[in-house]
Amino acid sequence: MDAPLLGKKYYTFEDWCSLELDEGVRAELVDGTLVMMAAPSLLHQDVVGQFYRKISDFLEGKPCKVYLSSGVRLSDKEDTGFEPDVMVVCDRSKLEERYCHGAPDLIVEVLSPSNRRHDTLTKFNKYQRAGVREYWIVDLEEKTVQVCILEDGKYILSAYGDTDAVPVHVLEGCAIDLRDVFPEEAAEG
Repeated sequence: MDAPLLGKKYYTFEDWCSLELDEGVRAELVDGTLVMMAAPSLLHQDVVGQFYRKISDFLEGKPCKVYLSSGVRLSDKEDTGFEPDVMVVCDRSKLEERYCHGAPDLIVEVLSPSNRRHDTLTKFNKYQRAGVREYWIVDLEEKTVQVCILEDGKYILSAYGDTDAVPVHVLEGCAIDLRDVFPEEAAEG
């Protein structure tokens, strides 16, 4: 980690953007507090890659863009920065050099044992409040996807299993077949 920033009690969004973390070390920022993230497993990376590839293929030649593990600043009013596994941004005016400034249209987060509470509570509430139109929470253990669609400022939840095709509500005509995303057998080790 960047030595001058070690030991701070409060981090600004600008501090977070300037962090130089060691290889494999990730951190998100929640209301000025750094939240250290474990390195993702190979299974996690594989599933994230499948979602990214499916969405990227669909968006070929379309105006929306999909990003992998890129920064998001939901609001200037708080020192919070996230790195969603996958995000789709249709309003390109929100794109800065290193992050999306404002709510992406779609965020996909793949749960890990170390981030379950962070993704299902903290991020859920922050994304809902910021106006992220669609938020997917992917559970590797259960092979399910919880889809949260923003309606009147609140998320409406739907659950899908590993044999379902999940419609992407913010991308008309796009659906992701979960049989193509979840591996038949979980990777060992």
